[in-house]
Amino acid sequence: MKKKVLSLMLATAMVASMTAGCGGNNGGTTDAGTTDAGTTDAGTTDAGTETGSDAGESTGGSNKLTVYAWDANFNIPALQAAADDYKANVDPDFELEIIEQSQSSDIEDAITLAGSAGDYSNLPDIVLFQDHWIQRYVADYPDAFVDVDDAEVDWSDFSQEKLSYSTINGKHYGFPVDNGTVIFAYRVDLLEQAGYTIDDMTGISWADFIEVGEKVYNTTGKYLLSMDGDGNDLIYMMLQAEGESQFKDGKPYITENEKLVEIMGVINEMISRNVLYLANDWSDYVDQTILGDMVAGVMNGNWIIPSIQQVTENSGKWEITSMPTLEGGEGYASNGGSSLYITSNCQNVDLAKKFLSYTFGGSSVTYDGALKNGGVITTCISAGESDVYNEGVEYFNNTPIYAQIVEMGSHVPVVEQSDYHYTCRTQIAAAVINIKDGMDVMEALQAAEDQLNFEMGN
Repeated sequence: MKKKVLSLMLATAMVASMTAGCGGNNGGTTDAGTTDAGTTDAGTTDAGTETGSDAGESTGGSNKLTVYAWDANFNIPALQAAADDYKANVDPDFELEIIEQSQSSDIEDAITLAGSAGDYSNLPDIVLFQDHWIQRYVADYPDAFVDVDDAEVDWSDFSQEKLSYSTINGKHYGFPVDNGTVIFAYRVDLLEQAGYTIDDMTGISWADFIEVGEKVYNTTGKYLLSMDGDGNDLIYMMLQAEGESQFKDGKPYITENEKLVEIMGVINEMISRNVLYLANDWSDYVDQTILGDMVAGVMNGNWIIPSIQQVTENSGKWEITSMPTLEGGEGYASNGGSSLYITSNCQNVDLAKKFLSYTFGGSSVTYDGALKNGGVITTCISAGESDVYNEGVEYFNNTPIYAQIVEMGSHVPVVEQSDYHYTCRTQIAAAVINIKDGMDVMEALQAAEDQLNFEMGN
């Protein structure tokens, strides 16, 4: 993800964007639900949600809130479900104006512009913000956000890993929206051809996984795993399942991280034994391996499910389980996700807190609607116990995968996060390629660590 560099051109573009309103779009879904450019109109719902209005003029009514969000097929239906819920069950005069952004970076740029100018008056009441970026932005622009520590929410009812992003200096700042819990989805029909079942893949070691994967490839010609080699999240997910981070006390933890060194060796072995296909980029990963039917397994944040489901002829052939681990035993991780934050420009902070606390703070009505209309899965444990979440999903062999994902999310270990998460991902991805091409593991990791230290100014 790009660094935030404020220039006159950016400032001019952003001012025009915020004063003229937001031109929504609906492009292809990418990593963690971010959308590419395109055009759509979310329209107006019974809850009064609409796009295209100026945030500075949208808070005239005492029962009205505005929010910046992206993705007309994912996040925006979740917000509309929350607005419908609050309007029907709390306040019939409530209005939520959803100002659609083309992608998540538009919101980051809006905060950067406002914070650099010291003027937050053009921001909406609420913003949707990526989990991996929020701590950096609260640190850089502490006056941009309002803490919600006094909100009436049972925080213990959420995945604590999810809350670790939005809990800053001991205070809650965000309300969780989507669940980034990692799933390992398998084509059970292809496993069966090789002599295995989904139970055989649950709680196994990576060493055993490689043995299975090699047999699956030799039997079916399919890889058991693929990953985007350019934006490689595999290392982070595997490491988190071990309860480890790529950072320690705010500094890179790479060459001295024994688990990380071992994982790099496992990845290289998977590549060499035709168990892992390392795609050239995101398009290759989705279009060629998942949609192109090259794989018998997919491991990523559960937001990858809609991509898997596009291959309609494979309905009923997939099931999901947890990740392997180095020593064996079920592994849990999370990849991607976002939360909602109240800005300092909010004209009715009490209303914003009440709305977010009631809806994304635990309402099954909100979360059922978000799931049915946008595929957004909650991290709220009790909301995941609803009848909707426990319905069998035909595509996944009629198993209740959504309740399963929420339960798995409650086990994801909390590991140290860093504002340089994506910078680290770039350097570690390069190390994977270098090792594949013959470089010594420690030499490749040292190069990655040195470059990351340089980028962090250490």
